This record gives sequence, C-alpha cells and structure tokens, in this order.
Amino acid sequence: MTATLGDRLGELRMRRGLTQEALADKARLSVDTVRKLEQNQRFTARMSTLNRLARALDIETSALLGPPVVLASSGGAEPPSILALRQAVTPLSDFPGLVAEEDVPPPTVAGLQSSLRSTERIRRQGELTKITAVLPTLLSDARAAVRHFTGGERAASYAVLAEAYQVAATTLTAFGKEDAAYTALERSMEAAAKSDDPHLEVIGVSTLSWIFSKQGRVADAEHVAVHMAERIEPGFRSAPVGLALWGILLLRGATAAVRRERNDVAEELLSLASAAAARIGADRLDYATPFGPTNAGVAMVNAYVDMGRPDQALTHAARIPGLASLPPTWLARHHLDRATAYAEMHRDQEATRALLTAERTAPEWMRYHGSSRHLVAELRGREARRTSPIKDLAFRLEIDG
Repeated sequence: MTATLGDRLGELRMRRGLTQEALADKARLSVDTVRKLEQNQRFTARMSTLNRLARALDIETSALLGPPVVLASSGGAEPPSILALRQAVTPLSDFPGLVAEEDVPPPTVAGLQSSLRSTERIRRQGELTKITAVLPTLLSDARAAVRHFTGGERAASYAVLAEAYQVAATTLTAFGKEDAAYTALERSMEAAAKSDDPHLEVIGVSTLSWIFSKQGRVADAEHVAVHMAERIEPGFRSAPVGLALWGILLLRGATAAVRRERNDVAEELLSLASAAAARIGADRLDYATPFGPTNAGVAMVNAYVDMGRPDQALTHAARIPGLASLPPTWLARHHLDRATAYAEMHRDQEATRALLTAERTAPEWMRYHGSSRHLVAELRGREARRTSPIKDLAFRLEIDG
C-alpha cells in the first residue's frame, strides 16, 4: 500500500470502481473532502469521516490509516515478533492431536503476577516492541500454570492468563491485526470466567469496544460499552474500583458515539463519566487503565476534537488538572489531540510544539501511531521553510516525501 492516507484512499476507491463523486455520495461527504484527501492537500480527517469512507469502501477503518511502522518488515511478511505473538495467542497445542504443549513447571502465582505487572508497565510506556518480546513467554507460563495448579492457585492463574490475553489483544490491535486481537480477547473472556476476579469481564468488554472502534464498527463499540455499563451501574456505597470501571466503559461508549456522530449521546455519557470521576476524587489506575478527573477531562478534549470543535477542545485542555498522573501513552495521545485542534485552527507552531511534547512523552508510540504520522505529514506540507522543527520531526519518524 502507498504512503499517505490520500494515496490509500485513491487506490482503494479505484479498486472498487468508484469515482470520487460516487464515493462521496456513498459516504455522505462532500466531493471536496474526498478530492482534498486524495490530492494530499489534507493528510488527516476526523474519525467520523474515516469511518464513513471505510463503510462506503467496505473495509476496516484501520486499512485507511495504513500499517504501523515500528515492526515493519519487507516482502509483505509479518515481522517475526508479531508472528511470535500470533503463535502465542493460537498455539498448535490448542488443536487436538497435532502437538502437545511442552509440559514444564510453571512459575509461582506470585511470579506470574509480577511478570504481568512488568508487562503492563511496558505497555503504559508505549514500548510495543518490548511487549511483543515478553508477552509470548507470559502467555505460555500462564497456560502452564492453569494446567498445573488446582483450586485457588488455578483461579488466580486464570486471572493472569485473562489479563495477558487482554494485553495481547490491545497490542495486536495497535499493529492493525484486529482479527488476531479478537481471538485473543475471546480467549481472555474464557479465562476470566474461570478466574477469581469478577472485574476481568468488564475490562474485556472495554477492550472489545476499543477493538470495534478501531475496526470502524462504532455502533457495536457503543452498544457493548453502554450495555455493560448499565449492567454494572454502581450504587451509593460502591467501591472506587467499581466507579472507575463504570467510568471507563462510559468513556468507551462516548468515543464510539462521537464517531457515530451522536454528539448528544456522547456528551451525556461524558457527563456521567465526569460525575463518577468527581465522586472518586482522585486519579486511579486499575487493570493498567487510568480513570479519574484527569482522564475524564482528557476524554472530553478528545471528543471535542472528533466533533470538530477545536476551540472548545483547547479551552477544556487548559483546565485539566494533574496531567502528570497519566501513563505516557495516554498523555501523548492528549498532546496529539491538542496538536490536532491547533492544526485545525491553523496555529501550526503551537501544533508542532504539542507534537514535540508527545514525542518526548512516548517516542515509540509516536512512531507507530497512524494519526500522529498523518498530522506530522500535513504540517510538514504546510511548512514553507527548508528546515524547521516539524520537518526534523518528520525525518525522525521516517515519514516519506
């Protein structure tokens, strides 16, 4: 596939035998939007626009954004580390009569839990190449543990296995492998049902909503998040973890609602999430996912950006407390949202500064995140100077052109 969003859009449109006018009509967009994207006059678009184009072309939204580059390989083959993660999610031993999984003594439950915590710390840093190196071993060890242990130790091992599969699902999704991610998440839910942790099902549904959003299945993403939120709606005496998990689901549902252009629904869900965050009163990190006043505020900024309200996004961003409490990947995403809002208002120098802050916060995340690369390419194209910070950033991210 070719390098830019517009190049991919044009190629996919021609494969479908559509004119720009026909595609615009099917996607319920203006011809000018399609034309500017294909002519690389614009390198970015709101997620709602991308979702419309993807539905019109009968593809997943991630196909328009293109593959991530951190683990890129030549010749069209998957990089070895992604292949190893696929094999860890679906080992041959799962198929009866082919090969037995090696029967080795597993680590202790405490050892498994320690390995899981280390893996989640790496994930929060956005270091996906490290994740693909350590996760296959963790999955193998956790499967060995559930075969070896009984009783409470077995249930605790299933909890680790469920979370490890969930991390695999998010990692594979980040690399555009939503099919394998869905399989990993199915296995996570199966393990969660045999574990000693009732919260794991909720986290699994939150991840499922995120995967659906990445696939452009935004109606399904909204439905599963809101349905689970209704199931677990907390009461007056609910523990903070229950409020946090409920709030996380509401934020997932709001993201999907914005991308469905159901802004009223999204704002209602965001309001409920903000109320839950205020009731907790402090930022928390449960199952490697932050929630609290800070993350609720960041989600509001993201929603305003996706709604095409950059001025409101920037006004709200200036009021968010405690940004330093966010994990690096969440914080980098927030800086990207700020950069997008500045770019929409043609405040390119401020957009560049926000992108450079995101790069300092999570450098590897910047390299593989499609939206950040497209925004850098667009700002570089608008830069008249021969040398500039945005052109230097494009060079470091190895953006062609």
